[in-house]
Amino acid sequence: MKGGGGGGGGGVAPAKRRWRGLAIGVLFLVVLSMLVPLGFLLGLHNGFHSAAGIMPLQHTSSPGDRSSHIDSLVRKLGPTLQKDILKGFINEAKNETSSTNVTPKNQQRKGIPVPPQVLLQPLTINISSISDKAGMKGHVDESEGLCELKYGSYCIWHEENREEMKDSKVKKLKDQLFVARAYFPSIAKVPAQSKLSRELRQNIQELERVLSESTTDADLPPEIEKKSRRMEAAIARAKSVSVDCNNVDKKLRQIFDLTEDEANFHMKQSAFLYQLAVQTMPKSLHCLSMRLTVEYFKDHSFDKELPEKFSDPTLQHYVIFSNNVIASSVVINSTVMHARESMNLVFHVLTDGQNYFAMKLWFLKNTFKDAVIQVLNIEHLNSEYYDKATLSHLTLPVEFRVSFHSSDNAPAIHDRTQYLSIFSHSHYLLPEIFRNLEKVVVLDDDVVVQQDLSALRSLDMAGKVIGAVQICSVRLGQLRSYLGGSSFDKNSCSWMSGLNVIDLVMWRELGISETYWKLVKEKVSMKEGSALLASLLTFQDLVYALDSVWVLSGLGHDYGLNIEGIEKAAVLHYNGNMKPWLDLGIPKYKAYWKKFLNQEDQFLSECNVNP
Repeated sequence: MKGGGGGGGGGVAPAKRRWRGLAIGVLFLVVLSMLVPLGFLLGLHNGFHSAAGIMPLQHTSSPGDRSSHIDSLVRKLGPTLQKDILKGFINEAKNETSSTNVTPKNQQRKGIPVPPQVLLQPLTINISSISDKAGMKGHVDESEGLCELKYGSYCIWHEENREEMKDSKVKKLKDQLFVARAYFPSIAKVPAQSKLSRELRQNIQELERVLSESTTDADLPPEIEKKSRRMEAAIARAKSVSVDCNNVDKKLRQIFDLTEDEANFHMKQSAFLYQLAVQTMPKSLHCLSMRLTVEYFKDHSFDKELPEKFSDPTLQHYVIFSNNVIASSVVINSTVMHARESMNLVFHVLTDGQNYFAMKLWFLKNTFKDAVIQVLNIEHLNSEYYDKATLSHLTLPVEFRVSFHSSDNAPAIHDRTQYLSIFSHSHYLLPEIFRNLEKVVVLDDDVVVQQDLSALRSLDMAGKVIGAVQICSVRLGQLRSYLGGSSFDKNSCSWMSGLNVIDLVMWRELGISETYWKLVKEKVSMKEGSALLASLLTFQDLVYALDSVWVLSGLGHDYGLNIEGIEKAAVLHYNGNMKPWLDLGIPKYKAYWKKFLNQEDQFLSECNVNP
């Protein structure tokens, strides 16, 4: 009995110890569950990062993260801000970072308070990349390539004629206005900053009024320096106010988007005005044509021609299609000046009814050594010509800008652009207009002759119809999507107008004009492109390739031509949009054209014609 009782008493004691240990464990877990959140909050207050790598941007945010956030804003706004403004933002961020690092621990750190619910990933931006031109070169080049594809040669002209902005004060005021507008909405929401809000609003209104009336530094009022200093002081005070950086960031993005839209609008407007200047006749040239026309009807005493030379097949005949008086005059003058014997030269200028009398007076009033010039109104020729061509007006040589990828994976900057000038519909009337002639040389009105061309008359073209400079950088195979199902040699090179030798006898025998008009009707859906494709297919295997030294093309669009090559070329071709008689013309190439124009002529002076 004693043994049993002793056994029962020994079982109670271990049970009590187990319950006591369990109670202590539960109490320990309760205390631990209270200490862990408290420790996390204390650690967050002291600025350590959470395990997920997410750090709330609060009043006590670390300086490195704040600097990174500022740098990211600067980088986003980099393309629209001036370099000195970018440098100011970067230096300010670095200064605040260094000053924060030396701040005593017991002193409150500076920062931009943000609501705790706003969480951002830590940002690391390399500031040097903003001002590193080499690193951004590829991006800029690619943008220029895309621009050229979208707007054509306007982008080339725009880049080459870019002028340095000299009005630094106006730019500074615009930058101040940009920053003030970004801070104003956030400052206006702070009740304690009503005075600063009114000051910012007043300064913004003053600068808007000044900039609406001034576009250059010379237009700024005398007291602008004082206004600029007031605005700068107001912006500095606004930066020191604790505001929600999200509001500032949103406003900056809004202003950035508006500025980008405005820049795109001006880009499109500039490209449109550029095309308008290219495709329309300058006012001075229109004045010249009208003045010559009026003068022609006043006096016919000098109206004398030598018709017997116009149809003599033993002479050198040159044909020019043009409605531009001074352009055709430069072509004829440059050809005559370099000819060994000018008495054998006969020029046929085909123009429209509007410019016929002006052309006629100009070439009757001005002499070009012993050369004779015939001016024809293509609209008054025998109507039987138009029955075949379904044409009743002058059409000038057509130029096409052909762009295509160098390779499938190449960026846009590697796309090649080539300007091709080709015969117009009017060129296919030549065999009918000059029935007594056997061979003619056709010159575009945008060429300048620098050597004697008499060797072209005796050129043996081996049974070919036309002599032309071939452009093998553009082959028919690259235009197969436009040529459709037509049979052609894909390796055949395209050719250029500008300087062309035409065998009219072979032309008539092979029925070139009939073949051309048949192809035009087949390609009528291509509209303007039908002339290019029909011409290339019509003369396939019928082109005699002239040596490349005869013609140098590209003076109307290519800024990178070799000057030595220009000096050696027999003919300079200003193909492209930047013709030498336009203000848009490439300045360094204009001298080769202007020296054959008599700028002291009375009519040129009266109409202010000064290419």
